[in-house]
Amino acid sequence: MTFLTGFHAIEERIKSGQSCGPLLVAKAGPRAKEIVTLAINNKIRLERTGAFELDGIAPDNRGIALQVEDESGKADISLENFIAELGDRKNSIVMILDEITDPHNYGAILRCCDQFAVDLVVSRNRRNAKQAPIVSQTSAGAVSWVPQAETPNLMRAMEDLKEAGFWIYGADMDGEPVYKLDLSGRIALVLGSEGGGISRLLRERCDGMVGIPSYGRIDSLNVSVAAGVLLYEVRRQCVK
Repeated sequence: MTFLTGFHAIEERIKSGQSCGPLLVAKAGPRAKEIVTLAINNKIRLERTGAFELDGIAPDNRGIALQVEDESGKADISLENFIAELGDRKNSIVMILDEITDPHNYGAILRCCDQFAVDLVVSRNRRNAKQAPIVSQTSAGAVSWVPQAETPNLMRAMEDLKEAGFWIYGADMDGEPVYKLDLSGRIALVLGSEGGGISRLLRERCDGMVGIPSYGRIDSLNVSVAAGVLLYEVRRQCVK
């Protein structure tokens, strides 16, 4: 069983309407009391417990912890259904994650995706970050809202997106500066792993590579920071 302990993570999971509960309560400060009230209003069962017992179950708790049955807490959708429901939409943003294994980075990317209204995050159903409490807390609860699709074959997913009219760009520090590209319409961005970047086979299937001009002494931006910068520009162009 998995327990969410971050205030934002608990709050957003309850608001999302996904299955959860009970909410374990050991001690409730002002912020925790707000969440208790939210849980009651959403008919989430409460269970009073001692601080020692709660520390044993969820060590990072701040007086409360929300029990969830699933491992991810994601707003799941299949890629096929997503494409079928696009209809005649002109603009759409998809994020493809190629083996993002650090749950902190995964959560931070989801937070960026929520802020810039990404329509779908696509990742492999293996070899990606799976630690639900860390992902949920780092994403500030965005994991409960951002639609995600898992697939055994990212290359096939990219081909399906291309057939649906998406242009696919891989993130690379040596790519074309992001502000020089036309990123309106249906756009999919590929982010590679923290150490190795985008795999060769996925890179070969991209329509182009997009980069963020930088002037520092460190090699590159953290992958979640790069996600935020790239998504800002894509969203800016989509709403012109």
